[in-house]
Amino acid sequence: MILERAPMDLQTRILIVDDDEGIRSLIGEFLGKHGYATQTAADPSAMRELLAREDFDLIVLDVMMPREDGLTALRQLGPDAPPVIMLSAVGSDVDRIVGLEMGADDYLAKPCNPRELLARIRTVLRRRAAVGGVAERAVAAAPLEATPVNDVHSGECLHFGGWRMDLGLRLLFDPGNRLISLSDGEFRLLRAFAEHPRRVLTRDQLLDWSRGEDSDHYDRAIDVQLSRLRRKLAEGDGGGDIIRTVRNEGYLFVPSVSGDISAR
Repeated sequence: MILERAPMDLQTRILIVDDDEGIRSLIGEFLGKHGYATQTAADPSAMRELLAREDFDLIVLDVMMPREDGLTALRQLGPDAPPVIMLSAVGSDVDRIVGLEMGADDYLAKPCNPRELLARIRTVLRRRAAVGGVAERAVAAAPLEATPVNDVHSGECLHFGGWRMDLGLRLLFDPGNRLISLSDGEFRLLRAFAEHPRRVLTRDQLLDWSRGEDSDHYDRAIDVQLSRLRRKLAEGDGGGDIIRTVRNEGYLFVPSVSGDISAR
C-alpha cells in the first residue's frame, strides 16, 4: 500500500500528551508516517517541561488524566502556546463546548480514527498559518507606529482606542497593528463588550449576548474566557484598562467605540 504524500516536512513538530502509552505510540507512529515530527509526554507536568525547552507547532492533549486533567493543563497554557486539540473519552456536548471555550482549537471524542485526527491537525495548522499570513501582510503594509492599516479588512470593523476589531475576518489588531490571537469564544465575548461600550454589564448579560440560547452550556467557561481575554488585551498597546471590574455590579468596557455597532 502506498502512503499518501506527507504535506509537511519533519520541521512541523507535534506534542502528544496522554497517560496511555499505547495511545501515545499509536498516534506518534501514525503522524510520523504522514510527515510530522512527534514527541510524547505522559502527563501535563512533563508537557510543561518540554514546552519550556522546545518549540512545538501543535499539542494533542488528553482530557482524562490522573492527578491533573487536560482542561486544568489547558487553562495554565500561556497566550503564546501552540494550538491544542483535545482528546476525551467523555464526548458530551457540554464538555466539548467547555474545552473549546477554554481555548482549545478542536475537540475529538475517543476512541477516534487516526485519519480523522490527522485531518483535524491539518485544518488547525492551515488556519493558524492563514491567520499568521494576514498578520504579516498587515505589518508589512505600515510601520508599527502607524495607525492600523485599512487594506486587510472585511469592511465590517469596530474601532476603540486605536484597536481594530474586524467582525468579518474575526481578527483583532492592537494600536501597533499587531494581530492579537483570540479563540472564537474570546472574540464573541469581546464583541459583546464592544457592542455595549461604556456601560456596566452583568455576568448574565455577557453570557446572553456572547452565547445566546446556549448560554447555560457556557456557564462554567465564561470566567476563564474573561480572564484570558483581559490578559491578551493587556499584552497589546494600551490594552491594560479596556475592561474594568465594577465591584458587586459587573464589568465596564472603558473606551468609546466607532464603526458598525449592532444594537441589541
